[in-house]
Amino acid sequence: MTVHSAEKKAPLTAWKRIADDLAAQIAGGDHEPGKGLPTALELAARYGVHRHTARQALRYLQDQGLVSVEQGRGSFVTGRRFPYRIGRSVSFRQNFNAAGIEATGRILSVHCITIPISISQSLELPTSDSVWRVEALNSAGGKPISVSIHYLSTTRFPDFPSVLRDHNTSISEAFRSYGIETYERLSTSLSARLATQEEVARLNLSYGDPVLTSEGIDSLPDGTPLQVVESAFSPARVQFIVERD
Repeated sequence: MTVHSAEKKAPLTAWKRIADDLAAQIAGGDHEPGKGLPTALELAARYGVHRHTARQALRYLQDQGLVSVEQGRGSFVTGRRFPYRIGRSVSFRQNFNAAGIEATGRILSVHCITIPISISQSLELPTSDSVWRVEALNSAGGKPISVSIHYLSTTRFPDFPSVLRDHNTSISEAFRSYGIETYERLSTSLSARLATQEEVARLNLSYGDPVLTSEGIDSLPDGTPLQVVESAFSPARVQFIVERD
């Protein structure tokens, strides 16, 4: 394998030099948010390094939230992360609409399943019960932001799939048809892991990319558990803001 001259001189820092140059250009406005960056091959030719070195620089910028690497399309300047507030009230659409960003949700699937043990404990339901498993893709500013899975009782919410369709796939609006005007976040757990194959495809990530995850329990004002929501977010597109209630 041929090793290029620049890598012979600084094999451990060549990628960082490329990353620093691109970061400075982004900060200086040379690359606008949403615009494509040079490809790894173009960067390799420009800096006289191997394409894997250039890719490492782009991955570093992605980890820093400056670049979004989309499989089959290239690398794009991310710009600022969207603020996502986590407090007593958590609503994807309200979160982004409050920041002046158009947000949409699309239901991917609705299934009736046997309740998982962890979900039965969170919803305080017997393990003999079943739940609706509602999977949704949430977007803001024209970009996919998160994939969420909602679990709610089939006994408490009969005919939920048809009610959801009648209310433009808005889960909050569907709840109102059952007489639930308001609900609040009882607890939220935050973590991170590698994206699954489905999440890579739906969030336009690359294989090996991480996702930020949240598991929330929503309840009625009297504390009665309402739903469990498990979400996976693109870390380059959101910034969690934990609010004091």
